[in-house]
Amino acid sequence: MRATLDFLLNDWLDVEALTRRPRFADHSRETFASVLDTCERIAREKFAPYNRLADTEEPWFDGERVHLPEATHEAMRAYVESGMLAAAQDYELGGMQLPCVVEMAANSFFSKASVAMSGYAMLTNGNANLLMAHGSPTQKEVFARNEFAGRWFGTMCLSEPQAGSSLSDVATRALPDGHDFDSDPLGPRYRLKGHKMWISGGEHEITENIVHLVLAKIPGPDGKLVPGVKGISLFVVPKRLVDEQGRLTGERNDVALAGLNHKCGYRGTTNTLLNFGEGRFPVRAYTGGLDGRGAGAIGYLVGEPGKGLAYMFHMMNEARIGVGLGATMLGMAGYEASLEYARQRPQGRPIGPAGKDPAQPQVTIIQHPDVKRMLLAQKSYCEGALALELYCARLVDEQNTAAPDAAAEARLLLEVLTPIAKSWPSEWCLEANNLAIQVLGGYGYTRDFPVEQYWRDNRLNMIHEGTHGIQGLDLLGRKVVMDGGRGLALLATRMQETIGRAAQVPELAEHAESLARALTRVGEATRAAWATGHPGEALANATPYLQAFGHAVLAWIWLDVALLAQASRAAGGPQDFLQGKLAAAKYFYRYELPKIEAWLRVVETRDSTCREMEEGWF
Repeated sequence: MRATLDFLLNDWLDVEALTRRPRFADHSRETFASVLDTCERIAREKFAPYNRLADTEEPWFDGERVHLPEATHEAMRAYVESGMLAAAQDYELGGMQLPCVVEMAANSFFSKASVAMSGYAMLTNGNANLLMAHGSPTQKEVFARNEFAGRWFGTMCLSEPQAGSSLSDVATRALPDGHDFDSDPLGPRYRLKGHKMWISGGEHEITENIVHLVLAKIPGPDGKLVPGVKGISLFVVPKRLVDEQGRLTGERNDVALAGLNHKCGYRGTTNTLLNFGEGRFPVRAYTGGLDGRGAGAIGYLVGEPGKGLAYMFHMMNEARIGVGLGATMLGMAGYEASLEYARQRPQGRPIGPAGKDPAQPQVTIIQHPDVKRMLLAQKSYCEGALALELYCARLVDEQNTAAPDAAAEARLLLEVLTPIAKSWPSEWCLEANNLAIQVLGGYGYTRDFPVEQYWRDNRLNMIHEGTHGIQGLDLLGRKVVMDGGRGLALLATRMQETIGRAAQVPELAEHAESLARALTRVGEATRAAWATGHPGEALANATPYLQAFGHAVLAWIWLDVALLAQASRAAGGPQDFLQGKLAAAKYFYRYELPKIEAWLRVVETRDSTCREMEEGWF
């Protein structure tokens, strides 16, 4: 994997060019490589050997504390000591001012070694980044700084048992806390009551405190919650109360663990149901006036009331790219394991002109065409997904440090690509894990080999941070039509530029023609889906649209990578390595891209089969 990572970073994305920008001027190709080396070593020594242990020794609750294997504590200590929690932050915050694309590449080693153990870090980083963007100066200093230092970890608390992904139905309430409302230096102080479900990292003893970011509604003057998402606000709710200096007060906030969720995979990350304000840990009650004041978990308002969901999307969009990376690396881990197995496992004999000769010695299964098919599919999914995630991370760097026009284009492209960056690896790198199990046959289905765990861990990624269906609705319902379709037009322009270059290369001209047709078909289907202006008709087949759009994007990514591989191969670069990239691209164009026609057909005809299906017919 490292050779592919270096190729994508240095040759394809030219990350060294970022060092010419003031923010990254202290860095070089060598410092970037040093960061990757360090993270690769820590992941190999502290994470990978205990991935199975974290899976088999699930978190458990003794009524007071949640217990995790000591190996998880050691792994997270090593991660904190590496400085990666603050890797992209300013030097003044203890950061390294690394480009996002290098930070993501470095974190890929941890996701591959143990995605569950590394989940705590991803959540903490996203939590702190949100506070840096939208929190008050004191909230940044007290909460974000301590998270970047690894003293505290963080979570995001959105879903509720009765609401799931329907955030408009959030019922957690937040009431002003009397005379403490405006006087607390940590921000306007509220009391929260409610329940949050599916909270990863919601309870543990890895760090001395946990910083929860909680969506809740502030009742209107009539005491009723505002329907929909407009009334949702965001609050910092620490597990243990702190003062304005970041010191623990010794008092526990009224946030109680109601239960641990027992999962198919991803078992090394605690996943919880949390009760806010149930009275198990009553804190500093204030008596008087408003109903409910003086009871509940203490929370500090982030930003302005009613803007909580917009703020939370800062963390959610970042997490969606992180989920895509995690899915990619689980696929990559399965690919490498099944490739190693296929190279060593003798079974069967080749088919010659006269059929099989039982007198001949067995061959390793990698010699069989169908096994090559399964390995090549995995390679095309995983390496293509890795290129996509790194490209999106590079867009983040453009958004943050490029000239204004380039930054605006990067922001627009990232808006369109984020649903793909989350959903495509979640579906197709899961399929890679499925194929890895198939390569191993019966052995793949046992716990003697790691591929079954990779599949179980990866199955979560189509669900969390917005299910597959939600990503489809976001893409077709919002992203491709926003600003009159400017984002889609910009992406199409980028794709056409690649098509134009590839059309001049004889070995890639066929791929260029196929991508041009696919791009035309996506445009036609997009317009046809919205032809009636009826959202119900347009969005009924949003998931097939997502799949087709994603395949077109990955075909573009592969064509752009193939252009570099072809040129490098002609210049005498490492032939087998580069030929492997070209073969993976060819596989994607021959076996995968043709699938989009069936997906788009139901989109452009606004097929009503699913929309008109009645409950009784099932």
